[in-house]
Amino acid sequence: MLMMKFNFFIKRKVLMMEYISKCLKFFFLLLGFLLFCNAINAEKVNIPNSTTSNLKDTLNIYHQMLNDTSDDLMENHPADDIYNNIWTSERLNPYHFPVDSLPDSVRIDCSNFILPIYGKVTSKFGRRRYRYHYGIDLKLNVGDSVRCAFEGKVRIIDYEHGGYGHYVVVRHNNGLETVYAHLSKVLVELNQIIGAGEVIALGGNTGRSTGPHLHFEMRYLGNAIDPDNLVDFEKGSIRQFSYLITKKNTFKYQKDLESLQMARYHVVHKGDTLSLIASRYGTTVKQLCNLNQISSKKLLKPGQKIRVR
Repeated sequence: MLMMKFNFFIKRKVLMMEYISKCLKFFFLLLGFLLFCNAINAEKVNIPNSTTSNLKDTLNIYHQMLNDTSDDLMENHPADDIYNNIWTSERLNPYHFPVDSLPDSVRIDCSNFILPIYGKVTSKFGRRRYRYHYGIDLKLNVGDSVRCAFEGKVRIIDYEHGGYGHYVVVRHNNGLETVYAHLSKVLVELNQIIGAGEVIALGGNTGRSTGPHLHFEMRYLGNAIDPDNLVDFEKGSIRQFSYLITKKNTFKYQKDLESLQMARYHVVHKGDTLSLIASRYGTTVKQLCNLNQISSKKLLKPGQKIRVR
């Protein structure tokens, strides 16, 4: 309940500041127009110089207020108290909050969720043979619009040649962070305030990618969450307006991840068979088949990796 109240307060504060900023911009333009009109007609109606001077002073005051409001929006980051005021564009996960250190449960407001893109799920969250897939892949065409899932602020814009390609990370007012990867073009700037559903990039096929798609992640304090827990991608809608993060259920994949990290692999050489490999590592062919999800009749190729434990 406390977390929901805090999220509501932050959300209301950001929206209010954005509204004030827009109002000040309107007044700024209006006063500029009035000043322009007075400058043109000053000689015709003999307006005293003091009146024009007062207008200029008022205009300067509003201009300073607008700058102060913009600075305030830029300096305050979403969910600062949750993230211990850590804000950096250098690393995806600079927080060092292991799952064991997280609260037993945290409720997240998902009411303003917008699907980043409507597309078929081509790869789910979870284990991929020798590594872990921390998000969901959604099929798209190069150039398709990619939208921000929640309102928030852009924390990272970067490029990874052997990984994400062009990608964007956004911190949200509800405490989540989302990752959008393999983009062809980024349309936002670092530290930019973003609304839910706002187009932030164009889909692509950059980085480690075998075809055009959006790699989409959700994270809490740096720890990945299966997006399918929150979103029904087939229907294109949020499963529930409020999601309860728990150590027991949300991060149950951690045991599988630890097992993967402790795994040992054998690189196949010419002449190797499952029987020979099993004998070498003190295991059985059946166990090797289960670990690698292969048939006992599968032909091994030199250079192939076989998990042995």
